[in-house]
Amino acid sequence: MRNDDVNPVLARRTALAVFGAGLAAGCSTYGGSQSGTSAAPAPAGTELGAAADVPVGGGKVFADKQVVVTQPAPGTFEAFSAICTHQGCTVDAVADGTINCPCHGSKFKIADGSVANGPASKPLEKKAIAVAGGKITLAQA
Repeated sequence: MRNDDVNPVLARRTALAVFGAGLAAGCSTYGGSQSGTSAAPAPAGTELGAAADVPVGGGKVFADKQVVVTQPAPGTFEAFSAICTHQGCTVDAVADGTINCPCHGSKFKIADGSVANGPASKPLEKKAIAVAGGKITLAQA
C-alpha cells in the first residue's frame, strides 16, 4: 500500500484511538506507583520502623510494606493501608495533616484515614499496629 492510498481521516482516527488507549492504560500510574499484585501486604508481626521516625502532626509511608503510619497527636499512632482507594496507587507523602496520593491528588486525614480531598470517595483501610520499645510493628487486626 502506498502512502497516498491511505485515507487521512481513517489514519487520524486510528492514531487517536491508539493514543487514547495508551493514555487510559498509563493514567492510573502517572506520578506514582501502582500497587498491582507484585507486592503482598506485610503480615502481622512485621516491624515497620522506629516510632521516632514518625513526626507529630505528620507521618511516614512504608511503601514496601504498603502501610502509612501517622502521629496526629504526641504519642498517638495510627496506621492505614498505603494503597489509595481511588485507583490503587501507593500514597507517597504525609504533609499538612494529610496523607497524599500522587496519581490524582486524593488526600486523606492523618487522624482517621478519611477522605479530605477526592477523587477518592472511600477512606484508607485502617491497620492494627503495636508501638513498644520505640518500634512500630503490625499487629493482628
